[in-house]
Amino acid sequence: MLWFYDIYDAVTNFMETGGVVLWVIAILLVFMWSLVFERAWYFLVIHNRLKKHIVQNWNERSDIRSWHAHRIREALISRAGLGIDQNLGLIRTLIRLFPLLGLLGTVTGMIKVFDVLSIAGGGDIRSIADGVSLATIPTMAGMVAALSGVFAFSWLSRKAIREKELIHDLLVIER
Repeated sequence: MLWFYDIYDAVTNFMETGGVVLWVIAILLVFMWSLVFERAWYFLVIHNRLKKHIVQNWNERSDIRSWHAHRIREALISRAGLGIDQNLGLIRTLIRLFPLLGLLGTVTGMIKVFDVLSIAGGGDIRSIADGVSLATIPTMAGMVAALSGVFAFSWLSRKAIREKELIHDLLVIER
């Protein structure tokens, strides 16, 4: 059980070193990854059931060539597309936000460095080092968070495009 306290202590020290911006990045990172896991769950479990239901409803129709049937087909494809694309825009926005938050951490850290320099001059090296770490750690965390999200988002967006095309192809007009 001591290992848990060691890990907890290391994480809290790291978060304190990075400042408030690092906490914001961490909270948003947890939120982004919960959205990514929700989308992965949707594609792996829920979407397959919905896809079968949509295809079954379309195949049970006797009229598939009329103007009205084409509008129903478009509505089915559109509803499926809305479910597929849900939260992808929010994930993309969070990915774009992480480097900006890292830059905000850089600015706040450099402000601390300049405060120390204006008060103590160049003699307080420890405070200057704290400010530099406050400047660099959120930058690194923002970039790592963005990169981790980019890989997940690229998989999700490719999967979304494939699934939309598949539903479009499964709802055939010619029998």
